[in-house]
Amino acid sequence: MAAGDGATADMPLLNAPVLNRKVRRYGQVMSTWDPAVLEALIEEATVDAYGEDEQLTGFFTMIEENLAVPFTTTVLGVEVSVIGVDLAEDGRVVARCARGTVRQDIGILDLSLPDPAPEGSQWIEAYRYWAR
Repeated sequence: MAAGDGATADMPLLNAPVLNRKVRRYGQVMSTWDPAVLEALIEEATVDAYGEDEQLTGFFTMIEENLAVPFTTTVLGVEVSVIGVDLAEDGRVVARCARGTVRQDIGILDLSLPDPAPEGSQWIEAYRYWAR
């Protein structure tokens, strides 16, 4: 171990802090939306919000009211139907996905959108832009 590498005798190098690392979420792609449009949507979703929790609720409300469901997309190579959205107990906006009788909530930030994207998906893109 070299001095300054973030590791100590009781902390192996594998657990050393990593700075300036960006993690790409599954389904996350560069948005084709103009940042000015996304910022206007963010302003609309968060106009009366006084904190991050209220802002998140604003995004959830806009996504819930505007996203056309159901729609079909792919999650880990499997085709699923997105049948709705919800606000999870841990504070994430999640997509309610179904395949046959199996149901699974997927973080909406991790959800890949089909091409063409469903109506109202601009709110998901605005939420992604805000959350980055």
